[in-house]
Amino acid sequence: MYLLREIEKFMRETEMPWTKFGRLSVRDPRFVEDLRNGRQPGKKISLRVEHFMNKWRNDHAS
Repeated sequence: MYLLREIEKFMRETEMPWTKFGRLSVRDPRFVEDLRNGRQPGKKISLRVEHFMNKWRNDHAS
């Protein structure tokens, strides 16, 4: 799944734990684990996650 690959890449880049990513992006600390286990997010959640990653990268750019 494309979204999960992008999330995994983001977490490696930022050294962010998966529970923190879930809490900050969609208020669900199990979100990444659920994706790893086959959860299919809807379009609204996917857009929210992509927005979170883009905003984080812009806010924390060196």
